[in-house]
Amino acid sequence: MIINRQTTRRRILRGMLGGTAVTVGLPLLNIFLNTNGNAFANGTALPTCFGTFFYGLGLTPGQWEPKIVGPNYEVHSELEALKAFKNKVNVYSGLKCYLDGHSNQVHSTGVQVTVTGGISRGRADTKSSIDTIIADVVGTRTRFRSLEVNSMGRSQSNSRREGGTANPAETAPGALYTRIFGPEFVDPNSANFTPDPQTIARRSALSGITEQRQALITDLGADDRTRLDQYFTSLRELEQQLELALQKPAPMASCSMPDKGEDAPAGTVVEDVMANNALFSRLLAHALACGQTQVFNSVLTDGASNIRKAGSADTHHVLTHEEGSDESGYQSGVSWFNRRNIESLAALIAALDAVREGDRTLLDRSLIYAVTDTGLAKVHSLENMPLITVGSANGRMKTGIHVHAQGDPATRVGLTVQQAMGIASAAWGTESNATSKAISEVLA
Repeated sequence: MIINRQTTRRRILRGMLGGTAVTVGLPLLNIFLNTNGNAFANGTALPTCFGTFFYGLGLTPGQWEPKIVGPNYEVHSELEALKAFKNKVNVYSGLKCYLDGHSNQVHSTGVQVTVTGGISRGRADTKSSIDTIIADVVGTRTRFRSLEVNSMGRSQSNSRREGGTANPAETAPGALYTRIFGPEFVDPNSANFTPDPQTIARRSALSGITEQRQALITDLGADDRTRLDQYFTSLRELEQQLELALQKPAPMASCSMPDKGEDAPAGTVVEDVMANNALFSRLLAHALACGQTQVFNSVLTDGASNIRKAGSADTHHVLTHEEGSDESGYQSGVSWFNRRNIESLAALIAALDAVREGDRTLLDRSLIYAVTDTGLAKVHSLENMPLITVGSANGRMKTGIHVHAQGDPATRVGLTVQQAMGIASAAWGTESNATSKAISEVLA
C-alpha cells in the first residue's frame, strides 16, 4: 500500500478489509489549527454544524418553563438532564403554532410548523424543512449533505424537500456505521438500505487502516499523538458496543417458545430507544468532527411516542390520555417519559461536547434545534410549544438564555436558527405562522 505522508485537514485514511473499502476521517488535530485552536491554520473559520432533534408528546406545562426570563434561568424538573449544559442551552416558552382554520393533524401539525414554517394542504404544498434549507448552503462540500437517524428503528425522518419528498432515516446504528466507514458509495436516498448485520462482527474499520495509522502518528507532535490515540480508542469502543448489539443472545436452557402472539411495534422499549440514541449520537459526533457532514437529523420517537417500559403495555401516548392527574394537571407517569426524552437529548449534547477542538468543543461550533409536536399532549395543544436550541453556532448565538414570547409564532425560533447558520432569510413561514422577527436576544 502506498502511504500518503501529507497531513492536511481534508486527509482521510482509506483501506481495504475483506474486499470491502473502509474510510476513517481524522478529527481536528492541533496541526490543522491555529494557536488558539478556534480556526484552521490558514485563518479559515471552522465549519458550523447544524442538527435537529425530535421527540414526541412535548413536556408538562409548569414542569419545564423557567420562571426567570433571560440569562441565569433556573432548570425545572423535566429539563433536569440539561442542567450540566445550561450555559450552552436556550429555552423558548410561550410560542404557538397557528392553525389558520386548518384541522390539527395531531402529532404532525406541530412538527410541520416548527420545521417547515407552516401547515401544508397536501404533499405538493409541503415546504422544505429547515435542515434541508441549511444543508443546501453549508452541506454541498461534504461527503453527506445530511444524515438522518431514527432511534425507534423506523425510516421516518422530519427532513423534507419542497413537494414532500422525505429523506429516509437510518434505522439502526450498525447501518449508520456501515454508511460512514464503507463501502463509500451508498445511495443516501435509498429507503431500503439494509446492511449485513454481521458487518461489524466480521471487521473493524480501524483494522483496515493499520499501516496508515502508524505512518500518520510519526508525522505528529506529542499532543496530537495523544489526541489521535484517544480518538481511535473511543472509535474502537464504539465498534465494540455495536458488535455486542448485533450478536445473537446466548441460548438459555430455561427458555421455552410461547404461543405466537402479535408482534410488538419495533423499537418501543424506552431503554432500547435510548441505547440506540446514545450510539447514534456518538456516530453523528464522529461524522461531524471528521467533516463527513455538517447537518444531521435525529428522531428519538414518533410523534405519537409509543415508547413503553419493558414488560408494560402502557405507552407514553396512552398515559397522556388515560393517566390520572393532580389538580395542576401533572401526570407522574407521563412526566417520567418526558424526562427520558430530555435525557436522550442530553446524550446527544454530551457526545458533541466530548469532542475537544483546541480550547473549545464540537458543540461550540454546532447548533442543535430540539423540537416536539405538542405543548400539552393530553389535549394535543399547539400552544406554549417547548423549543430548545443548544450550542453557539461558532459564536453566532448567545447561550444560557430563557426567552418567553407569549403568543408569538413558534417559527421565530426557526428563523433565528437560519440566520445564525448564515442563511439569508429575512422572513420564514406561511399565513399566521409567517414571521420576519428573529429573536434578537439570542443572536450575537
